[in-house]
Amino acid sequence: MTVPLLGGEIIPSIPSNMLNPKAIFSNNEMSLENIEIYGFDYDYTLAFYSKDLHTLIFNTARDLLIHEHRYPNELKSYEYDPNFAIRGLHYDVHKALLMKIDSFHYIQLGTVYRGFEVVPDSEVIEMYQGSHVPLEQMSDFYGKSSEGNTLKQFMDIFSLPEMTLLSCVNDYFLKNNIDYEPVHLYKDVKDAIRDVHVKGLMYRAVEADIERYICYGEKTQAVLAKLANHGKKMFLITNSPSSFVDKGMNFIVGKDWRDLFDVVIVQADKPNFFNDKRRPFRRFTDRGVYCGI
Repeated sequence: MTVPLLGGEIIPSIPSNMLNPKAIFSNNEMSLENIEIYGFDYDYTLAFYSKDLHTLIFNTARDLLIHEHRYPNELKSYEYDPNFAIRGLHYDVHKALLMKIDSFHYIQLGTVYRGFEVVPDSEVIEMYQGSHVPLEQMSDFYGKSSEGNTLKQFMDIFSLPEMTLLSCVNDYFLKNNIDYEPVHLYKDVKDAIRDVHVKGLMYRAVEADIERYICYGEKTQAVLAKLANHGKKMFLITNSPSSFVDKGMNFIVGKDWRDLFDVVIVQADKPNFFNDKRRPFRRFTDRGVYCGI
């Protein structure tokens, strides 16, 4: 089979069964030998996590809702479903709806969920006066919402447990005919997920059982060593804390992992790190001891 081109020439088409659906395709070519400096994130770049991590985040946040936000104890009957949500979904904070919106801001009918129930297309069209969502109602690329942005997009891999937990709580309230304010529910779940990270609950659990939560990175070690042997400069920048990264990299690469990097930046607070000039750098020793700005 061939495909005609504008100039009359033809090229052979590629059968769809010959394409690797997990491959990365690029429209441009670049010679990596010309790149002198390489930057890496830590989570899901150098460190790859097992499926147990999202279960850990979900369970910990769910328990925080129960014990600190006084949500019903019956929520413990809900378990994390790794097949429910995917990255990139939007959540309507005011209507408590989880949905898929395409790049042209059109709601994909049939993908709108209230709790775990699919919302009929006719109801969706009535609520939104069609299926198109104005840009001003949507959050930005990083999922940051400002006043007036009612649709929060979940872009981070760590957000999968958050979407599932939101749907679980919505499902419980709906099935038990409990009146609730969707905005407050969203805020409580968001705060619970945040506390899993900010209070170090996830970090301590992972550090205590590295082999359960982090996949050994034999290829990661080989790639970093190859770059270093070719004289490339490398830096690591992550939002994770120093001790967490150190224990993970010791497991993945080895105790001398710091020798591979010219600069290591932790607790960076990305994406604010890239445009907030007010944040000074603070230097720490390998043991995490503060040694000046």
